[in-house]
Amino acid sequence: MATSFSSLTLRLFFFFAVLLGHGVFELEASHHIYDQTLQSLESTDSTSITQPYRTGYHFQPPKNWMNDPNGPMIYKGIYHLFYQYNPKEAVWGNIVWAHSTSRDLVNWTPHKFAIYPSQPGDINGTWSGSATFLPNGTPAILYTGINPQNQQVQNLAMPKNTSDPYLLDWVKTPRNPLMAPNAQNQINATSFRDPTTAWLGADGRWKVIIGSKIHRRGLAILYTSKDFINWVKAKHPLHSAEGTGMWECPDFFPVLANGKNGVDLKIQKGVKYVLKFSLDDTKHDHYTIGDYDHVKDIYTPNRGSTDGDSGLRYDYGKFYASKTFFDSAKNRRILWGWSNESSSVSDDIKKGWAGIQAIPRVIWLGKSGKQLIQWPIEEIEKLRTNPINLPRKVLKKGSVLQVAGVTAAQADVEISFKVSNLEKAEVLNPSWTNPQLVCSRKGASVRGSLGPFGLLVLASNGFEEYTSVFFRIFKRQNKYVVLMCSDQSRSSLNPGNDKTTYGAFVDVDPVHEQISLRSLIDHSVVESFGGGGKSCILTRVYPQLAINEAAHLHAFNNGSESVTITRFSAWSMKKARIN
Repeated sequence: MATSFSSLTLRLFFFFAVLLGHGVFELEASHHIYDQTLQSLESTDSTSITQPYRTGYHFQPPKNWMNDPNGPMIYKGIYHLFYQYNPKEAVWGNIVWAHSTSRDLVNWTPHKFAIYPSQPGDINGTWSGSATFLPNGTPAILYTGINPQNQQVQNLAMPKNTSDPYLLDWVKTPRNPLMAPNAQNQINATSFRDPTTAWLGADGRWKVIIGSKIHRRGLAILYTSKDFINWVKAKHPLHSAEGTGMWECPDFFPVLANGKNGVDLKIQKGVKYVLKFSLDDTKHDHYTIGDYDHVKDIYTPNRGSTDGDSGLRYDYGKFYASKTFFDSAKNRRILWGWSNESSSVSDDIKKGWAGIQAIPRVIWLGKSGKQLIQWPIEEIEKLRTNPINLPRKVLKKGSVLQVAGVTAAQADVEISFKVSNLEKAEVLNPSWTNPQLVCSRKGASVRGSLGPFGLLVLASNGFEEYTSVFFRIFKRQNKYVVLMCSDQSRSSLNPGNDKTTYGAFVDVDPVHEQISLRSLIDHSVVESFGGGGKSCILTRVYPQLAINEAAHLHAFNNGSESVTITRFSAWSMKKARIN
């Protein structure tokens, strides 16, 4: 390193000055050699590949721990996913930014670690962050580091070679950290993390928000900068909410008020704004929809769009620390989210890995303007094979319809129901405001009038094990309420797993609409989309009998009233090439 330091420093000196368009500054020549290399990420053994719980088409590294998706982007036609990774073991710790690239968001190639501890500003950890494109098209990454005093501070890294579409090498400014807690700003040094994608404001200054809290008030702390290097804390946060606790992994972006296309983070008309935060207390990802005052730098949620755990969620299952990016190649906004395991830590250590990423989802504002719609990227359908289509069929009470010809442990299933006799719907108790609690009390085995009806997935031959994804219909005053549940209570004979049942209300009118469900089944993952993506539930399950070829798929109706399957299509899914 010593022989090339002077010439490399000189090149980077001018490189950063041109990129950032301000006075020049020195830059560290490169990262120190890190003791974990690409070989560590790629190496694995045959037993881990053949484990029944490893996924076939969800993103995961070959071994060890993975959590938050970081800095997703598309650059020169290549999709990039960075993620929090422990190169040493299957539990959290020793975190670096691992890096993989793809041309289709389905098949992924691993690369060497992009960011890892090498400076005082990140020597005790390189935590989550986001990518921002500068005006000349160069990506810049702002990320949280842990300094020698174990304070959370914000750092900058940029690509060493902008002509490299794979962005293999990243360099950090020696000016790091660029944002840090001190006596003047009174920022909580242990709750100051996860910078968002930055944007240029109406005043020509860069803006970025960072998650924090003051006591129980969650904060989106706002910083501004003229040059992307010298950042000043604003006098007020972009938004805050009492009683919500720490806001991790905030995300702030526009959506079209009318239309499904995505839009970039810049000042424009005809948009609403989404502020998403990951609640550290509950490990849920919540969002509000509202308006952004570009002059005052204030975000205001719409009336009825609620902050905190009673508000809207991206996903009502195992889904956290999510991050979106604008896909300029296809004019869409794509959502990544991490799903942790529901198995015990000891089981994770035995299997040698923990954590997956959900299937990337396209998101847009629904026609009501009150919620986002999510749907799996269209590219995942390239893995579909051996289609099974069933004719229209009435499911009478107690019916269970087995679906043959599909690889039930690795499948994509779409089903739609038409419900008659709506006057037979049970009355919704006014106190039943928490859908998860309702689903827990009224699982798949509890017979109602209109429901439960839906799918039994990853089912064993004798139904000792199964995971049920289903609907129930209630009536409340002059309206009908559709409840979607994912019941894991019978998912495994292993008593050590977390078998929490999840639930969500779905904004569907069964008088005028059919009730649809799509489930992506992938060994230890059941990722479901109700009502065309209005409500989503991702669950992690670990059957002991219903694995690989021994897993089965069924449609069922355990309600006292008949329902009609109007559409049923299922596909076996090919294995993606991932890492």
